[in-house]
Amino acid sequence: MSWKFDDGTPIYLQIAERIREQIASGEISPGGKVPTVREIAELAGVNPNTVQRALAELEASALVAAERGNGGRFVSDNPDLLAKLKHDMARTATGDFLAKMRKLGFEKAKTVGYLNEYKEES
Repeated sequence: MSWKFDDGTPIYLQIAERIREQIASGEISPGGKVPTVREIAELAGVNPNTVQRALAELEASALVAAERGNGGRFVSDNPDLLAKLKHDMARTATGDFLAKMRKLGFEKAKTVGYLNEYKEES
């Protein structure tokens, strides 16, 4: 079963983002091994070169590093880098949510009210 991709963003960036989410959520733990290029390509239903480009993107940000002797790529165990990843993803999600609420016509106070209402329900 292949992943669903958005036509507006390059596939390699979407794959990199999916892996970032897996890292931020703990699905792939700090110091943990990232699935191989072949495994990701098969799951995503894409060319291995596309996955390679996504992983190169993650390596450029130091979130993932190749370890030649251990055979594969591993997630950084740098707590500051991982905290920044979570912080950046939270800000993006918050910005997306606020933009959607504005698009629906809700002002800031009403949006905060909905958040408080949701918080009380959960």
